[in-house]
Amino acid sequence: MDVTRFRSRRPGTRTAGGAPGKCRAGILAGVAAVLLAVLVGACGGRQGGQVGPGAQLPVAPPSSSSTPAAVPPAPNGGVPVTQSQVNAAALPAEYPRKVWTEGDGRTLVAYGQEGGCGKVRADLAEQSATTVRIVFVETVPKVDRPCTMDLRYPPLTVRLDQPLGSRTVVLQSRTDKV
Repeated sequence: MDVTRFRSRRPGTRTAGGAPGKCRAGILAGVAAVLLAVLVGACGGRQGGQVGPGAQLPVAPPSSSSTPAAVPPAPNGGVPVTQSQVNAAALPAEYPRKVWTEGDGRTLVAYGQEGGCGKVRADLAEQSATTVRIVFVETVPKVDRPCTMDLRYPPLTVRLDQPLGSRTVVLQSRTDKV
């Protein structure tokens, strides 16, 4: 064995190949290569489905038992008002349209929409033999100020003189600055 090949860097340590640190550099390079391979394999592999832009979420096909006039159940044991009895044409497209009665049929409830610094209320604007008109009024600050970017859908109640019966519920909305 050639003793000149082993040079001592400090007492008790030796490096192979003659150059100090050459062995350590080779080991570190090998460890780095293994770690890189593990990371690429873990991050690069797909696990069940697409990820990122353009990914499609699975969508269940529509149930064949539902009908276009079907109305989901109303909260708190209320009686849902059928969609054919609700005229929401004046509402923005994203506004909720679920309406129901509670109790003796004279309490009419619908979801309003408010966001950030806004607060919504329901005003009973008209009651006739054929129509009940509700206006959702969202009040917002006159002066622009920082507000959260959230939407809330509180249930809003109006009290009718008579039970709703077969009258049409007309929903409208407006925004007031206060």
